[in-house]
Amino acid sequence: MEKNIALIPGDGIGPDVVAEAVNVLDAVAAKFGHKFNYTKVVAGGAAIDKWGKPLPQEQLDICLKSDAALLGAVGGPKWDDVAPEIRPEKALLGLRGGMKVYANLRPAVMWKQLKDACPLKDEIAGDGLDILVVRELTGGIYFGERGTAPDGRSAWDTERYSWEEIERIVRMGFEFARKRKNHLTVVDKANILNSSRLWRKVAETVHKDYADVTLDFLYIDNAAMQLVKNPRQFDVIATSNMFGDILTDEAAQVTGSIGMLASASLGDGKGPGLYEPIHGSAPDIAGKDLANPLATILSAAMLLRFSFGAEAEAKAIESAVDKVLSDGWRTGDIAGKDIGAVKAAGKLVGTKKMGQLVVEYLSK
Repeated sequence: MEKNIALIPGDGIGPDVVAEAVNVLDAVAAKFGHKFNYTKVVAGGAAIDKWGKPLPQEQLDICLKSDAALLGAVGGPKWDDVAPEIRPEKALLGLRGGMKVYANLRPAVMWKQLKDACPLKDEIAGDGLDILVVRELTGGIYFGERGTAPDGRSAWDTERYSWEEIERIVRMGFEFARKRKNHLTVVDKANILNSSRLWRKVAETVHKDYADVTLDFLYIDNAAMQLVKNPRQFDVIATSNMFGDILTDEAAQVTGSIGMLASASLGDGKGPGLYEPIHGSAPDIAGKDLANPLATILSAAMLLRFSFGAEAEAKAIESAVDKVLSDGWRTGDIAGKDIGAVKAAGKLVGTKKMGQLVVEYLSK
């Protein structure tokens, strides 16, 4: 298998963690007899510095011509004062919209080895958490009509969804639920928002095609509370762009560290998928060999699974990560309450060493 991968290192720790993911992908290629060709894409703050805009069309075109794209992170305080229309985060919206990746899959998994890093009580977290959030990615308030009054004293952002936009997300949620525990929760604010009432109507209609799957609904405020009160009640969550953004960051903290969570952004399968860790750019630790690369490495595993159909290769990466964690290796963010013991054992490592360890375990 020979595939072309667009690499979007971005800003902050993005280049640090993408470099380690590439090393892991190269190890996979060597082990399984594949060839991966990489093309670098400049986006986010780095693109603003170079061209004055966060995502030039020619950079997006590189992604569109690739078989998949792997993103690090974008943004940072360096660009806080640029005009709103060219903020680094606009690169994310541009990539998602331009690549037509409308569904964001965010697994919130608490690895059993990292239980001590979870802030929840043992009786709440149990032996681990495994929740999949299917977030709508190219609609809703992030892409709706917006504006600011001439006097600057009022502003508006519009939440708008079509039946078709909702149906493809809900249907994907049902499909994944069927492969898991047959339970789908749709999160909305139907007691207030017309758009959320449409989400419920669509979900109830689509449910007729998935009678074997249990469907329930939660308001976003209650869902946020339940995620810390009883997270094990959830299996698959389907929700809007904004609500998904909020819930997945909360889920990341519940599972122990945002540095462990990967994501895949998918469309109708006709174009490339976009894969990225859900953490930010963390510019304060950029280039200091402190970032946790595992979320990006696990995003690379999702890339192999969903874009290349390489299930054995994806599982090989996940197994290597599991073994690294089982042997006690930790970056600072996942050392938890045992950070002193981890240091004493000489197993507190940086970005490069953690990536190297995954490669070593993968190659065995």
